[in-house]
Amino acid sequence: MRTLIYTAFVSVDGVVQAPGPEPDYRNGGWTFQDIEFREEVYELKGREQEEASALMLGRVSYEAFAPVWPGMTDEFPHYNAMPKYVVSTTLQQGDLVDNWGETTILRSIDDVAALRETDGGPISIHGSASLARSLGDAGLLDRYHLLVFPWVLGAGKRMWSDTDKDRQKLELVESESYANGVQKLCYQVVR
Repeated sequence: MRTLIYTAFVSVDGVVQAPGPEPDYRNGGWTFQDIEFREEVYELKGREQEEASALMLGRVSYEAFAPVWPGMTDEFPHYNAMPKYVVSTTLQQGDLVDNWGETTILRSIDDVAALRETDGGPISIHGSASLARSLGDAGLLDRYHLLVFPWVLGAGKRMWSDTDKDRQKLELVESESYANGVQKLCYQVVR
């Protein structure tokens, strides 16, 4: 069975929308604003890229990343080379970029569940707030890798759904606090 890891930049109040600049969100770029850059904060991101065997995205994140990431050969060499899975009911083969390697469209959460049951290494899920909420609600996420930034953003897409469901215990497996106020929190889902 493969491990599904949701990795996110998140505000203290659970917002994951637009950690980088986004013109349609008034708080876009919040990970870069008024927070001292510290290289050690992003060590987790490099390690995730080394350990992942595939990248999974929702349609909106795919459409945002696909025009940019293939050209970022120094920043994302492993992600650019590995297989990608896009979960979408509307995206068509002709919508995929042709310079970002093997990409498979999955049409449903059931397709993700079937993929999770196959042999292979971890699958890293970036951005994709709606997808992450759906996978979490379906009990398909195995780990959360969070970089929590010292912001309360109010409005914005949230990491957690408000679906009424049974509580889910998480085990803290790695944590660190940084001088700029960012905290690394890595949780394993307890089943």
